[in-house]
Amino acid sequence: MAFQISKELITEVQHLVQNAGDKKLRSMLNEIHFADIAEIIGELNLTEATYIIKLLDSEKTSEALMELEEDFRERILENLSAKEIAEELEEMDTDDAADVIAELPDELAEEVIAEIEDEKHAEDIKELLSYGEDTAGGLMAKELVRVKETWTIAGCVREMRRQAKNVTRVHSIYVVDKEDKLKGRLSLKDLLTAPTKAQISDVYIPKVDFVDVDTEGEEVARVMQKYDLEAIPVVDHEGVLVGRVTIDDIVDFIKDEAEKDYQLAAGISQDVEADDSVLELTRARLPWLILGLFGGLGSVFIMEGFEDALAKYKELFFFTPLIAAMAGNVGVQSSAIIVQGLANDVVKGSLFNRLVKEISLSLISGITLGILVILFGLIIGMEMDFSLTIAISMLCVIIVAALIGTFVPIILDKRGIDPAIATGPFITTSNDIFGIFLFFYIAKLMLQF
Repeated sequence: MAFQISKELITEVQHLVQNAGDKKLRSMLNEIHFADIAEIIGELNLTEATYIIKLLDSEKTSEALMELEEDFRERILENLSAKEIAEELEEMDTDDAADVIAELPDELAEEVIAEIEDEKHAEDIKELLSYGEDTAGGLMAKELVRVKETWTIAGCVREMRRQAKNVTRVHSIYVVDKEDKLKGRLSLKDLLTAPTKAQISDVYIPKVDFVDVDTEGEEVARVMQKYDLEAIPVVDHEGVLVGRVTIDDIVDFIKDEAEKDYQLAAGISQDVEADDSVLELTRARLPWLILGLFGGLGSVFIMEGFEDALAKYKELFFFTPLIAAMAGNVGVQSSAIIVQGLANDVVKGSLFNRLVKEISLSLISGITLGILVILFGLIIGMEMDFSLTIAISMLCVIIVAALIGTFVPIILDKRGIDPAIATGPFITTSNDIFGIFLFFYIAKLMLQF
């Protein structure tokens, strides 16, 4: 059963903080999981949260810090000295420590690294900071268990015991040669059943999935998902084993990427959160709103060009929002499916086959909706030729909107641009313009004005 963070518990923690009840507070929180401590800290103000971080041992608070919202963690770190931050980092895995260092101002980051007593830990952190943030090198941790192919089983077990002290979770045992180049992996079953005098080279599994330090995070996630891996080794350009990416890091990466894509799809061009400043939120939202403004103005000019049509058939004006809405909805649906497919690497095959498929889907949807429009026209007593005009216009608009929603993300992806930008305002605005133009142009042809 999960531990429940009640209002009464938060109130008690606040009371102990305010009255310096350190002994009771330390005893109470030390019995709680670090994730629950993070949840408690998240409910406190900055002063109270900082007090708890300073009160508890770094072994406990280092993990709790990583569970906090990034902005709140940064504010807490601003209230800690370089030495206090270094003490927290020494208890973290290298990948988490590197993430925290990356959040600090450059000058403070250098001071913190200088304060880390474990020189090897500090060097590992600096190495991770040298890689791209969204690459395998930037996502990996240095902590892992490696054994030499020339060792005996007995020697391997002794060395594994020593290495495992610094590894939070042992997902795999990696086998390397004398130059630390990755050779394969070692099965725990084979390790336990093999004779103690046997060499690792006789029992290890030479086939092992791995990624290069420069492999993009999306590709790392795809490989781990495809082969159902809990961890994957990372090698440098010479094949030397330098780290591993674990499933928890990939889950965090996927979550961050999904949030970015969702914001792009909603027309937010920067990574922002609800509690960011008004200026930051405005900078993130305004560019796409400006695009929408120009798109709307474009629609106005298009309608102005068909002023005669509106004068003769005033009913066309009332169906304009319907056409624009259908174009936007169909375009967003098509683009959302393609963007999801590109992210999961399932958009394959020729563009021609994709074209045929989208046209077929659009025809089915357009004809169905067109029939409903005609039936609606019969119910309200609308002239048949006018109903047919609306239905055929809608059919054409749906086909064009679906094609735009399908091929724009594909083209953007081929050009190295995040296809998520194609959903939302971009597709909606472009389809509004094309949809309204097609609507009035087809109406002009069919109604002959």
